[in-house]
Amino acid sequence: MKRALIVVDVQNEYFDGGALPISYPPHSFERIKTAISEAQKAEILIVFVQHTSLQKDAGAFVRGSYLWEFHDELKKLKPGLYIEKNHASSFAGTDLNYRLRTLGVDTVAIIGYMTQNCCDATARDASQLGFNVEFLSDANGTLAFSNEAGEVSAQELHQAFLVAQAFGFSRVLTLNEWIPLLKKETSCH
Repeated sequence: MKRALIVVDVQNEYFDGGALPISYPPHSFERIKTAISEAQKAEILIVFVQHTSLQKDAGAFVRGSYLWEFHDELKKLKPGLYIEKNHASSFAGTDLNYRLRTLGVDTVAIIGYMTQNCCDATARDASQLGFNVEFLSDANGTLAFSNEAGEVSAQELHQAFLVAQAFGFSRVLTLNEWIPLLKKETSCH
């Protein structure tokens, strides 16, 4: 088993943008940083994914803007791979599948923002492409939503998508359940 950690859209938009403040689960960003640190220690491939809007009048994720950039604490890290995407899934319209397969990766762990959008889409596509998928429940995050379809709290939305992921796409794990798996993999080398 060869793992990669896919860090999805940990961009300033979710911290400083105002429109999309991640609120659940609490401390998701601290857990994202811990997951990256543990992956580094275990010499697991780390993939940073950055969302870019293609719409000229986009209010968010505008290439080159401060809100498009990775959070400052991630900017100082050097990932093994960098992917820029324009769709919810990190696989759609990118060469991520090819690059992971070329490196012999068969298992991906998904962390980042937002649980129900880009993280979910990335995990579903990874599953459909034949990867073993690990979805880290406390290192993904979201916020409450209200639109013409209804209203849902951040906690309810997050939990619903974890249940859906566990139903047929991913092995849903907490960070503390995932870290020992890295230690097992390291001891096999």
